[in-house]
Amino acid sequence: MNKLSKITGLAVALTAVALPALAQDAAAPAAMDPPANEIGFILNTFMFLVTGFLVMWMGAGFSMLEAGLVRSKNVTMQSLKNIALFAIAAIMYYLIGYNLMYPGDGWSINGVLGAFSTTSLEPVGVGADSVDLTYASVGSDFFFQLMFCATTASIVSGTLAERIKLWPFLIFTVILTGFIYPIQASWKWGGGFLDTDFGFLDFAGSTVVHSVGGWAALAGALILGPRIGKYKDGKVQAMPGSNLTLATLGTFILWLGWFGFNGGSQLYMNTVGNVADISRIFANTNTAAAGGAIAALILTQILYKKPDLTMVLNGALAGLVSITAEPLTPSLGAATIIGAIGGIIVVLLVPMLDKLKIDDVVGAIPVHLGAGIWGTLAVPITNPDGTFYGQIVSIIIVGIFVFVVSAIIWFILKAVMGIRAPAEDEMMGLDKAELGMEAYPEFVN
Repeated sequence: MNKLSKITGLAVALTAVALPALAQDAAAPAAMDPPANEIGFILNTFMFLVTGFLVMWMGAGFSMLEAGLVRSKNVTMQSLKNIALFAIAAIMYYLIGYNLMYPGDGWSINGVLGAFSTTSLEPVGVGADSVDLTYASVGSDFFFQLMFCATTASIVSGTLAERIKLWPFLIFTVILTGFIYPIQASWKWGGGFLDTDFGFLDFAGSTVVHSVGGWAALAGALILGPRIGKYKDGKVQAMPGSNLTLATLGTFILWLGWFGFNGGSQLYMNTVGNVADISRIFANTNTAAAGGAIAALILTQILYKKPDLTMVLNGALAGLVSITAEPLTPSLGAATIIGAIGGIIVVLLVPMLDKLKIDDVVGAIPVHLGAGIWGTLAVPITNPDGTFYGQIVSIIIVGIFVFVVSAIIWFILKAVMGIRAPAEDEMMGLDKAELGMEAYPEFVN
């Protein structure tokens, strides 16, 4: 009995010691709850990071799409270009692009040319009293916006595949991501003159991102010329891609990434209304892609008597580009129709470019420029705040700026170092000629 009493006493003592510690552990989460005025900032920041991850994943989508649509002897080159352009965009956007695009009150030329300075993040462990609690962290906003910049460069890569030399392309990417893209983007998203003077609406970048990539690609394609043998004896010669399975995978990856592209452009996730709007954007984005794919599927069956997988893939992407300018206000039905028209545009523009002998290896110009213009024009159909005048004028201004500046840069590069691979290198394939390594070394090209 005496032994039992000692054991009981020891248990009581241990419990007395442990209970305060347990109570502290239980209370710890409550002590960590953020103040109510910080919750919106936290949610907005979290949204930018997650949607930024999704948009970054689009880099993999472009890589796989292009790797599948070029011939096997150029797959390694396309893969290298895509990872290199992403790295270049990350550095150039930090060095100059972000503040050139979002100058705040620091415009060099008010409403036209932003600030020339590098990006600075909040200090480590920053307090709530030193940030704008109505928005998000600078780091998350920078990361999210950077992904759009990199996407623009990816568009150019596919169009000019199989005959452009590596280093001229990368130098052009430096200028595109550091200057061309941020300057024109500041005119809308940075509060520049297209936004203030013309009421231009472009929710997530049908023009600001996609048509910009399309205009830059078009200028390059015209100056570079078509691949050897593409247009022979007045006929278009088919040059099938190496792997349509990869191209299909790339399209699905892009489709997934687009939810971040459009959803994150809501910019806020701090209220019931904003969260509901994000879900609406996701649903409209998805159905527009479906509309583009189905429209391309049906139209190629009608025109060619057989469905064309590459057209269907690009039809889905065109539907996504088309809805990007305004993914919030349309109904599901309207979003499907907007996407379907984008799919039709692709099917019609691809042969039109071939008639003009403009060689676009992956169909990026019809997808990103053609559907980008259509999507921008479609905004006033569902959003009463938009005007056709403001949309048309803005499309023209951005188009002229990007096309002319891009053409000048391409001409300079052509004169200084040459942009086209020698004919023997092109015939051999740029993988072996420029890189000395092949994606499929066990196969004969």
